[in-house]
Amino acid sequence: MTLDRMPLWTWVSPAAAWAIMLLMLLAGGRGLVSIVAAAALLVTVSAAVYHAEVIAHRTGEPLGTLVLAVSVTIIEVALIVSVMISAPEEKAGLARDTVFAAVMIVMNGIVGLCLLLGGMRHHEQGFQLQGASAALAVLAAMTTLTMVVPNVVAKAAGPMFTTPQLIFAGSVSLVLYCAFIFVQTVRHRDYFVSEEAEQTSPDTPPSNRRTVSSVALLLISLVAVVGLAKLLTPTVEAAIARFGMPKPVVGIVIAAVVLLPECVAALKAARANQLQNSLNLALGSVLAAIGLTVPVVAFVSLSIGQPLAMGLDDKDRVLLTLTLFISVITLGTGRTTILQGVVHLVIFGVFLFFAVSP
Repeated sequence: MTLDRMPLWTWVSPAAAWAIMLLMLLAGGRGLVSIVAAAALLVTVSAAVYHAEVIAHRTGEPLGTLVLAVSVTIIEVALIVSVMISAPEEKAGLARDTVFAAVMIVMNGIVGLCLLLGGMRHHEQGFQLQGASAALAVLAAMTTLTMVVPNVVAKAAGPMFTTPQLIFAGSVSLVLYCAFIFVQTVRHRDYFVSEEAEQTSPDTPPSNRRTVSSVALLLISLVAVVGLAKLLTPTVEAAIARFGMPKPVVGIVIAAVVLLPECVAALKAARANQLQNSLNLALGSVLAAIGLTVPVVAFVSLSIGQPLAMGLDDKDRVLLTLTLFISVITLGTGRTTILQGVVHLVIFGVFLFFAVSP
């Protein structure tokens, strides 16, 4: 990656994506326009990953991977809130479906692919055990408190918190996430940086001007990705309804599209034998997805008086428990092979199968 000179496609593709968004707003998004929009979305994802890598090179790890994770999550929250407000009664479970889908996509899909591809190319890869353990502890607490506890303590009909409980759940999620960020970037930064990275002398970082340009283009690219995803959502919903799939599949599609930049960046790092960076991206993104999304959607729900269903059903609780259990075993030694990748991908396949055919 050339850091002194910005490739043409890295700023042309976001500009083209914005032009296509305007075209879809004016002329609608059907037929050929939808196909072009989907192609522009994928190219813009690659541009976002490029600019995130430039920023990461300038700021260093683990702050570099945190930039992409938080940026994507903020845009994801904006997308969820906009869809919630547009159809309050129909979208009561959208936040839960999207957050749960993000957990399954990241912890089984992205992590599984990283371990599989990295293991195929490098046989065995290592990472900092302390950092992974810290992230998993926070993830287990967050997921249990926000998506399992509602089924146990809710007094209202359905998997919903009362108002004080919802405020408490949102506050706890934010506190846990902020504590994790403090540990990751300040108090125990060394837990999230590989020994190889510390020993390797870095290349010349990009200039301040180059970094500022990449920050701006990263935000422009991410907004374009989510904007195109939102405009394509009706087409996706129509296709899901046509094939008779359950409504939660919409949440899976939203989470998958929004997580594309992080997925691409994590896979590139794994192939380059930088599994620590892959895990920083994956674990950081799933914690941000819960720690930032839950407080915001709780606030919006209380502000507009919209019902918010957060509790998972029995099937999803079993899959969540299995995912956390396997993740603790997989990331509990500091070394991984293709076997762990296959296990996570199988669980991800099970999640997709039962989401489409419950």
